[in-house]
Amino acid sequence: MKVVVLVGGVGGARFLLGVKAALGLPAIGEAESSEHEVTAVVNVGDDVWMHGLRVCPDLDTCMYTLGDGIDNAKGWGRVDETWSVKEELAAYGAEPSWFGLGDRDIATHLVRSRMLRAGYPLTAVTEALCDRWRPGVALLPVTDDRVETHVAIDDPESRESRAVHFQEWWVRYRAEPKAHAIVPVGADEAKPTPDVLAAIAQADVVLLAPSNPVVSIGTLLAVPGFRDALRETRAGVVGLSPIIGGKPLRGMADACLSAIGVETSAEAVGRHYGARGDGGVLDGWLVHSEDTADVPGVQVRSVPLLMSDVDATAAMAQAAFDLASEAAG
Repeated sequence: MKVVVLVGGVGGARFLLGVKAALGLPAIGEAESSEHEVTAVVNVGDDVWMHGLRVCPDLDTCMYTLGDGIDNAKGWGRVDETWSVKEELAAYGAEPSWFGLGDRDIATHLVRSRMLRAGYPLTAVTEALCDRWRPGVALLPVTDDRVETHVAIDDPESRESRAVHFQEWWVRYRAEPKAHAIVPVGADEAKPTPDVLAAIAQADVVLLAPSNPVVSIGTLLAVPGFRDALRETRAGVVGLSPIIGGKPLRGMADACLSAIGVETSAEAVGRHYGARGDGGVLDGWLVHSEDTADVPGVQVRSVPLLMSDVDATAAMAQAAFDLASEAAG
């Protein structure tokens, strides 16, 4: 089976562990051989230049998680990380001081930045980095073009309106200043990579991971041509709700949903994605066993959606496979 999963960062990476396990693949690392193929199409809107280095948080979180290099306690960054460079930057008073880069993590960003400056596209750079981690999944940035999510807020100090990079709003301000708008800058001029389009066209199943529907999945959908690819694939397209009991599984997705006028509920997010037969992208929508949802034109099922461990996440993935097969006829 060829499975394509649309993912963001921590939640998407953990969901990929379950997808692999549901297919009988090792959750961590790669199989010696397999008839199955898993492709993750990854958000790049969180990407940012920091201290002259290109940082791709979602790609790296997926790569480290699947390659057994993640700090599981935090869900991001390298295990056994040290912070000597961060401490030295602070001693120099170098800004931004609110975004920390660990010493091990910096090595990844150095290699990426060097290759990007040499003219390699992000897809090729990511493939080269994955040679070191062997995640057992093809990690594809949705586009090789530069797309960065920005957020319009009232500055907490000056109270004047300004746009900040998503990372500043999310990491520095913890999404506390109300977002007046969330914009994937550059998305309207970007295009999906040929590898992404081919993976979706050839897929047997396409899944929307329970990632942030605005700044993760939403950024993917904002790239022209990406929605069309989802609508045209022969595969069943199934999403998994990131909202349980009216609250996000993790992070501050509710602040993002409020910014675009969408209620924080499984039903509202499903309706936001919409039915593939009615101009949206979904055939099926999985909500948590305690939730209900009415999404016109979409088959809705209630199943446990708590990613408490790999087995529970694999059960979620299997339920998504089953619904996608049913939806595809």
